[in-house]
Amino acid sequence: MQQKQGYLWLICWVSAMGGLLFGYDWVVIGGAKIFYEPFFEIEQSAALRGWAMSSALIGCLAGALFSGRWSDRYGRKKMLIIASFLFSISAYGTGVVDSFSWFVFYRIVGGVGIGIASNISPVYIAEVSPARVRGRLVSLNQLTIVAGILLAQLANWQIGNWYAGDTGMLNAESTEWGWRWMFWAELVPALLFFVLSFVIPESPRWLSSVGRSKEAGHILARIGGGVYAESTLRELEQLSPDESEGSGAGSLFSKELRSVLLIGIVLAVFQQWCGINVIFNYAHEIFSAAGYEVSDVLMNIVVTGCTNVVFTFVAIYTVDRWGRRTLMLFGSSALALIYLCMGCGYCWGLGGWPMLCLVMLAIASYAMSLAPVVWVVLSEIFPVRMRGAAMALSTFALWAACFILTYTFPLLNEGLGAAGTFWLYGGICLAGFLFIRRNLPETKGKTLEEIENELIRK
Repeated sequence: MQQKQGYLWLICWVSAMGGLLFGYDWVVIGGAKIFYEPFFEIEQSAALRGWAMSSALIGCLAGALFSGRWSDRYGRKKMLIIASFLFSISAYGTGVVDSFSWFVFYRIVGGVGIGIASNISPVYIAEVSPARVRGRLVSLNQLTIVAGILLAQLANWQIGNWYAGDTGMLNAESTEWGWRWMFWAELVPALLFFVLSFVIPESPRWLSSVGRSKEAGHILARIGGGVYAESTLRELEQLSPDESEGSGAGSLFSKELRSVLLIGIVLAVFQQWCGINVIFNYAHEIFSAAGYEVSDVLMNIVVTGCTNVVFTFVAIYTVDRWGRRTLMLFGSSALALIYLCMGCGYCWGLGGWPMLCLVMLAIASYAMSLAPVVWVVLSEIFPVRMRGAAMALSTFALWAACFILTYTFPLLNEGLGAAGTFWLYGGICLAGFLFIRRNLPETKGKTLEEIENELIRK
């Protein structure tokens, strides 16, 4: 089978732009806060500062929850267009407002875009990709997420230096314009994503699931040629009629799907509760506890962002060679061991480069395993008739777990100390390792239809 690699990679890259904007929009506010907090005069209100930082999560939960059923009803492509439009509106609106209430409103709008993109982009890529390269292509979504994070960090750094200068002192001009340009910079990729999302085709597997097999065949032929299109359509048609009907909540929680849905939700929650995102969200506290000064913390954040990108490439190279299950077992066990060492380091008062190395090892392990591979597995294990709804429920659980993780870290850090907190995360990683070993089958090299047959009708 000779895939038309250029066309396939093009449509996957366009879909993965949702991940780029997801990463940028999620992180940009961390650098903008030093400018918009004095502008909106919320520096003395912990509640308002927290609301500004977390309001996008409300949109994430809503976007993730509703996009699944909408994508099963109206198609994956339409949801990508909506996500790109919301990113564009949010990027412009957040930067143009003078009212804190409207600032929060546009952050929530951007959050809805994040929720939709985090759900639909990996599903779309999985449904257009041939089995032998599906893991690599779905991992592009994670690569663009971390690229978006790094892009936001670099944009914040450059714009912050421009307005605050080497002294880091704020003035009226910097508080008026610094944060605006950080959000407006997102307009460039957002508008490009909006335009290109009209160019890509609809998911052929979704088209087949709604009875539009002829259109699906044309798209599959363009992706992989006539023989590939015929064999894929034949597999889709072999699904029994009851497997092609209904996508309601009753079917989603039916006995045959319950165990698969449980795997998806647990993996989504575990990706967050493994603890790595606290390193990005609370980098200042973590590196300060390791003895770093503020100036060194900023450099360390860029180092961790670069590590994240580099090892995501490792995941892209290995996911279709080593397999999903192998990488996830490696990542969960490696994080458990690294957190044990980090906890001991904090307990013994270690600081400086040894702790930085441990943090980089943790990020590297996560970036080449749990970060991309969870999205790959989630995009593969659910049946086509309700893939969008099941993926949405898993993504909703992921964002809820992200909120709990982010909210509880300061409480855990205060109550257990840095050592106890990372030992707790290490225990969670060990539990995740045991769950994956017992419940997750290997999906490497199998078509989505073969995976469905094994998991649903075994």
